[in-house]
Amino acid sequence: MTVLFFRFTLVLYFTGILLSLGYLLRRSEILSKSALAVAGLGFLCHSFALAAQILGSDHVPLVSFHKAMSFFSWSLVLVFLVVATRQGLHILGTFILPLAFLALVSAAVFPVERESLHPFFQTVWVHVTLSMLGTVGFAVAFVAGIMYLMQERLLKSKQFNVLTFKLPPLDFLDTLNQRSILLGFPFLTLGILTGALSAQLTAGSYLSWNPEQTWAVVTWFFYLIVLLGRLTVGWRAKKAAYLTIVGFAGVVLIFLGVVLKGGGLSTSL
Repeated sequence: MTVLFFRFTLVLYFTGILLSLGYLLRRSEILSKSALAVAGLGFLCHSFALAAQILGSDHVPLVSFHKAMSFFSWSLVLVFLVVATRQGLHILGTFILPLAFLALVSAAVFPVERESLHPFFQTVWVHVTLSMLGTVGFAVAFVAGIMYLMQERLLKSKQFNVLTFKLPPLDFLDTLNQRSILLGFPFLTLGILTGALSAQLTAGSYLSWNPEQTWAVVTWFFYLIVLLGRLTVGWRAKKAAYLTIVGFAGVVLIFLGVVLKGGGLSTSL
């Protein structure tokens, strides 16, 4: 039953992507409302499947690659639904739903039987949860950065088409970018701290300076510099948009390196 609901979720998310793309290219509010409704239905299926999988598992929640990526996908869609409902920003689904869909699909393409995660992931499962929440914040900042650059280029070239009017104002996108980083950074910080604490308890060392931990610390410093640059130096929004795109690409590569090197899959769709 859980597998069936995950498959329903994939179908609904993919349908939401198609509807969102249609809304992006055509002046049709029906498409945007339909995309929101379909994504909402997919979110309900996803919530049921994720909850059933976690509650029915003998393992600690979110210690497998599948569960971590599923939680990441679920959180992204939740952000989209909240923002779209409260702000009327339906176009956000055109950018967030593909990320959520790909995250869920990525868990399905791996073999069913894989070794569990490294011991320090198992002893402090909250480390994975916090890291995923931080990644969600950076993903939304990434999306806001892409939308900002698109809108900025359209306005600069004076291309006033359907996309120009559907993309939010530059100020709104800049604010969304900054707030998303401000939200994601504390979660990443807590994720690193809990991971280091768990490593100390299990291995006797807070940091072993392996490539994954080293790059996680580098990522933390990168986003710290971005935040300080925005809040103190006054970096322009365009520069921040580029930096958050680069930063999120780094986060994805680091996370995949950690999980794939350490195993991290016990189930698949």
